[in-house]
Amino acid sequence: MTTVHAYAAASQGSPLEPFEYDLPGIGPDDVDIKVTHCGICHSDLSCINNDWGMTQYPIVPGHEVSGIVEAVGEHVPEAKVKVGDRVGLGWYSASCMHCQHCMSGDHNLCPTSEATVIGRHGGFADRVRAHWGWTVKIPEAMDPAAVGPMLCGGITVFNPLVQLNIKPTDRVGVIGIGGLGHMALALYNKWGCEVTAFTSSESKMEEAKKLGAHRCVSSVDADAIAGEAGRHNLILNTTNADLDWDAYVAALAPKGVLHMVGATPGPISLSAFPLIVGQRSMGATPMGSPATTAQMLDFAARHGVAPVTERYKLSQVNDAMEHLKANKARYRIVLEV
Repeated sequence: MTTVHAYAAASQGSPLEPFEYDLPGIGPDDVDIKVTHCGICHSDLSCINNDWGMTQYPIVPGHEVSGIVEAVGEHVPEAKVKVGDRVGLGWYSASCMHCQHCMSGDHNLCPTSEATVIGRHGGFADRVRAHWGWTVKIPEAMDPAAVGPMLCGGITVFNPLVQLNIKPTDRVGVIGIGGLGHMALALYNKWGCEVTAFTSSESKMEEAKKLGAHRCVSSVDADAIAGEAGRHNLILNTTNADLDWDAYVAALAPKGVLHMVGATPGPISLSAFPLIVGQRSMGATPMGSPATTAQMLDFAARHGVAPVTERYKLSQVNDAMEHLKANKARYRIVLEV
């Protein structure tokens, strides 16, 4: 057995404290990763607080892992991953690999998929274990210290580009310039789209343009949003706020999509007629499959896309969590293990 040194929350909302646990002998399809860096996502905070009613305590958070493979099971194909490879691990740690969704390449839609921090211990630790199929090699051109947030926030905003067949000639809007939104600006810009940032913060507008936005619109100015009528092929909501969704539907071009990757707290109410007459729609996607995640990393490496990060030592994890709670992160926090 291998002893893992980690930080865990013992109960709902409690601070993270040093924690040790033993990994059993490695399974035939498993990979053990020596963690070098792990991003902090707001979902980690939600899991600590049991906001979704799924947390099992003690919980070791962390699902934006960057590290080096130190052990593999006997069935792990060497062509996929081998000892010494630098790999990443995101929200998912395993899926069944035999259902219709997995066999179709939609592993992220597997009904029995396993999350890295739900029912198992995550990456706020010196080691983490996962099924080999969910480990993704990190391109040499990418900074391994910064890649972690791409494995959750990055793939969350990249996946709609693939699923919705967004074209370089399309106009896209991004609501919210935070942990997800700032990566969307960069990725969508390099995809070739005209990118508009919708933000409630005037102070972020110039920064949004540096991150990849061609235009900025105040999301608290109803007249400014109304001025966008019929413009956008895609509007991506990255916020966790209840907004005037009919106003954003009106900003869609015919056949445009209002797409959710942020979990709004309340039900979404939309008027049907503007959807019908413009053949507009609303949709949502989760994180992407392993293949889409690898595609995203290759694309990001080719175009020099990386998240803006702040760094903390793993031993400073509670300070980092307080920084996140205070909404001061610019724009993603990474722990150095």
